[in-house]
Formats: sequence, structure tokens, C-alpha cells
Amino acid sequence: MSTIVLDRAAVRVAVDGRPAPKTLLEELTLRLTEQRIGVIGANGSGKSTLLRLLNGLVAPSSGTVTVDSWDTVRAVREVRRRVGFVFTDPLSQLVMPTGREDVELSLRRSVRNGRERSRQAEATLDRFGLLALADQSIYELSGGERQLLALAAVLAVDPEVLVLDEPSTLLDLRNRELLRRTLAGLSQQVILSTHDLELALDLDRVLVVDAATVVFDGAPAAAVGYYRALCAAGLAPYGAGLERPRLEQPCPERP
Repeated sequence: MSTIVLDRAAVRVAVDGRPAPKTLLEELTLRLTEQRIGVIGANGSGKSTLLRLLNGLVAPSSGTVTVDSWDTVRAVREVRRRVGFVFTDPLSQLVMPTGREDVELSLRRSVRNGRERSRQAEATLDRFGLLALADQSIYELSGGERQLLALAAVLAVDPEVLVLDEPSTLLDLRNRELLRRTLAGLSQQVILSTHDLELALDLDRVLVVDAATVVFDGAPAAAVGYYRALCAAGLAPYGAGLERPRLEQPCPERP
């Protein structure tokens, strides 16, 4: 299992017209080692920024992020070989006309021989039940089929870690269940953000992100309960008797 370490990592960006940079993610120190980790929180809370730190799509403004001791800035190529990333909208990730071509494109660097590349692409599509759709236009596929295809294209190169940014957002109930079963069967370490709290409950560890920082880190049921209370407190009018939930203790240190 890979070990991902954020050591006082923060993300800030310059904004036109403002004297000070905008903070997208406050300074965080985390050690991520579990097989299945979830990140939940409201839109704009910092979930996507946190996930993008993990494979170098976003560089920390301060602090460091490492994957098995490989720094995401100084060794970004090695990190991206180890950490695959699946975006919310598969159409932002699928760049070829058909699924077969997209998976072959993913394999182009690691498999030089064209015939072997085609064989491995076909095997990957078959693994995900997509072989019958391999030569259809990606625009003819359902949302669930596209999401599985994007997942297959990333997993074709066998990363050690799979990071998914809200993978179920565009899916109906049937395809959400298909995605859950697919993720449950993977050998890779999986780190995902989601608004699907049932999916979050299936995981080993869940982080709650709010206002650009991790406000809870722990067991899934406790994290989901905290997040529900946080949302309820945010909806209540002042004086209604609900206060923003507070941790009795800081987020626990992980070994």
C-alpha cells in the first residue's frame, strides 16, 4: 500500500485586484495509508484542490506532498506513474473518438509495440465489460459507460493509487451502483471525493473538508455524522439553537 504524506502543505493563488493571495487550501499535515479513503464536503470547500495535490496537478504553495517518498513537484513524472487521476466529467478526460483508441493512447508510453498495445487495450476493456462498446463513439455512450471507460483508461497503466474527483456526480442510481461495485473490486489504493454519503460509508477513512481545511478525520460513520451536523448548522438561522459542530479534540494523528 502506498503512503502519501502532506507535510504542512497549503495552496494559495494570486487574484487580480487583491493585495493578498486567495487561500484554496489551508496548511495541512496528513498521512494517507488506508486502502479506501473518502473526502466529503460542500462545493468549493477545497476537496478538488486537496485531491489534485496528490498527483501533482496542483503544486503546494508551501510545504510538501510525497507519494512513497517521491515529491510531487520534483518528481512529478514518477508520481503520475504511480497515481492515476479520474476527473468528474469523463468527457474532459476522454480525448479520442472511441474507447479502444483512448485506452491505447494511455498505453502508448509504456507499451511500444503496437500489436501488444492493442492486445492490452482489448484486455482492459474486456475486464470492465466494455469490449462490445470499444469501437463506438464516446458520444454514443451513457454517462456510466463513459465514466467506466475513463476509469479503464487510467487503470490500463496499472497505477498504485487511484484518485477520483466526485466520480458519481453525473451518474444515475444504476450506474452509481455499478461504479461502487467496480471500485470495491480494485486492488489499488483508492482516494475519492464524493457527495454520495452511502459511498463514503463503504470506505475505511473519511476526511471532512470545510472552508479550505480538514475539519474532521476519522471513521466513515462518524465523519458522515459530523458532515450532516455541519450542513444542518449552516442552514439554520441565527438564534435557532444550532451551532457549527466543533471537534472536542483536533483531528487525530495517524501512525
